[in-house]
Amino acid sequence: MQGSFLRFYVHEGLRHERRLVWEWLLDEANGLGIRGGSAFRAMAGFGRHHVLHESTFFELAGTLTVEVEFIVSDEEAHKLLQRVEAAGIRLFYACTPALFGVINPDSQDPPLPD
Repeated sequence: MQGSFLRFYVHEGLRHERRLVWEWLLDEANGLGIRGGSAFRAMAGFGRHHVLHESTFFELAGTLTVEVEFIVSDEEAHKLLQRVEAAGIRLFYACTPALFGVINPDSQDPPLPD
């Protein structure tokens, strides 16, 4: 199936209505019926201010990035992006074309969207 690889880059301590944004994204995607999503904490990185942050003992909590990613249909990507926009959350994201599917699916696998 053709779709999108949708990634969000979120500061680990960023909150929306008292919830961590990376958790909010996963819950919103789940509520939309998206088949799965994952969140990964960065080891090191820098952003638009060109300040290098690393996961060390002395690093301040909440300064690293969590990558939240989904492999979705284009319609699902559009719906999730609309939810983020409606919530007023400022996030950087990347959306790239993806070909995805399940090899040898079983009866418990949800059907892929058309």
